[in-house]
Amino acid sequence: MKLSKRLKAIADFVPKGSLVADIGTDHGYIPAYLIYRGICNKVIGTDISKGSLKKIIEYVKQLNYEKYVETRLGNGLEPIKTNEIDTVIIAGMGGLLIRDILQKDLEKTNSITHFILQPMIAAKELREYLVNNKFQIVDEELVYEENKYYEIIYATKGRSKVNANIDYEISPILVKKNHPVLGDYLDFKISSAEAIRDDLKNIPTEKSQKRYNELNKLIQDYKGVRENLKS
Repeated sequence: MKLSKRLKAIADFVPKGSLVADIGTDHGYIPAYLIYRGICNKVIGTDISKGSLKKIIEYVKQLNYEKYVETRLGNGLEPIKTNEIDTVIIAGMGGLLIRDILQKDLEKTNSITHFILQPMIAAKELREYLVNNKFQIVDEELVYEENKYYEIIYATKGRSKVNANIDYEISPILVKKNHPVLGDYLDFKISSAEAIRDDLKNIPTEKSQKRYNELNKLIQDYKGVRENLKS
């Protein structure tokens, strides 16, 4: 059984023998993989969409994994009972939505030990939430697949130390690892920010000029991190 690079990187963070819920599991590939590899004995896969849940049920049935993968319909952590799991996967959603899911039911969130989070956008805002709400960002992974970059965050309860605002934008863990994808990712972030900044150059509003200056600072911060990477 083979997963995409993104899904494999997510699954690799799951502790062996853990009790896992995959929130918004879509096709159910990660729960099935965790069973197939013997990482977990049972996994809960949830989705807000009845159509997606039907796809999961069919996929699980094809594999004869009905005893091992339980499917539930519902939004966020709603289908999960307090203290029922120790590991949660929330992947393929915006960072603000992931934040809202964690914040909505703190009793459930506080009963979970391991958080594997893969924001499609707003990774910065998600890191800010984690740091400011007593989560420790233990590890991160960065994947490039089908012309997109994916940031994957593994967190537990605890505290994270942040030395500068750029640490919310670019993971210091990835920098410390000298991650092989990070240089290209920074080049992408720099060129994207420069394009937006240049579009603002000739817009003479106070708001535009403020954003122009913010982007200038951000670009310099990106370049500073890029220059300090080991070649």
